[in-house]
Amino acid sequence: MDIITGLTIFVLAVFVGVEVITKVPPTLHTPLMSGSNAISGITLVGALLAGEGVLGGILGFLAIVFATTNVIGGFLVTHRMLSMFKKKK
Repeated sequence: MDIITGLTIFVLAVFVGVEVITKVPPTLHTPLMSGSNAISGITLVGALLAGEGVLGGILGFLAIVFATTNVIGGFLVTHRMLSMFKKKK
């Protein structure tokens, strides 16, 4: 994949992400964030496969760090959201 194709995919992904986030009502943001955890899992796999060369290794490492942060944060927020629906004793 050349740089133009990768840049085009990145710009389209940013555009679609902004459009989806602005159209979703606030009550659905948390379930949407839970769904983005699955997408971050795909990012992790892609980062592991793209780590060729020095630049690819650095970018792959950064992608792994950011995707892992997103996955952990998403699971923490989801856990907090689900605990809000539990009955209080």
